[in-house]
Amino acid sequence: MEALSTSTLAVAIAEIGDKTQLLALLLSCRFRRPVPIITGILLATLINHAMAGWVGAWLQHWLDPDWLRALLAASFFIMAVWMLIPDKLAEETGSFRRLGPLLTTFVLFFLAEMGDKTQLATVLLAARFVDGYWWVIIGTTLGMLLANVPVVIIGKKGAERIPLKWIHGLSAGLFIMLGITTLWW
Repeated sequence: MEALSTSTLAVAIAEIGDKTQLLALLLSCRFRRPVPIITGILLATLINHAMAGWVGAWLQHWLDPDWLRALLAASFFIMAVWMLIPDKLAEETGSFRRLGPLLTTFVLFFLAEMGDKTQLATVLLAARFVDGYWWVIIGTTLGMLLANVPVVIIGKKGAERIPLKWIHGLSAGLFIMLGITTLWW
C-alpha cells in the first residue's frame, strides 16, 4: 500500500500546473466533452507509465538500495525546485483536432508525458517499489487523474481562478517533505 499511496501523492502533486494539466484545460475548452478526454488521459497515462515503470524496475537491478533511496530523495528535491518553474503548453493541438477528443487527448498526453517530471517520478518510484510495480503504475495513473479530471470537468472558468504561484509553492513544499521522509525510511 505504501507504493500506491506514495505514487499517487507524488504524481498528483507533480501534475499541478504541469503542461499536461494545461493541455487538459485546453482540450476541455476545445471539445467540451469530458468523458472522451478523461478516457484519453487514462489510456495514455497507463501505457506511458507502464513503460516508465518497466525502466524503473530494470534500474533497480543495477542500483544499490542505498543509492536508489538517495536518488529518489534527490529527485523529490529537484521536483520541488522544478515545481517553482511553471510549464507552458508548447504543443500545438490544432493539427490533431480532426482526430476527435479521445484520440487527440491520447496522442497529445502520451507525447507530453515523454520526459516529463511525472514520468521520471514513475521510473524512480518503480525502482524503489520493485515488488509493487503494478501498485506504482496504478498510483501514478490515479495521481494523474486526480490532478487532471477536475480541470477537465471545471474547464476554463474554474482554472482562471486558481492562484498557480501559490499552488506551485505549496507543491514544492510537499515535495521537500517527500524527499525528507524518503531519506528517513
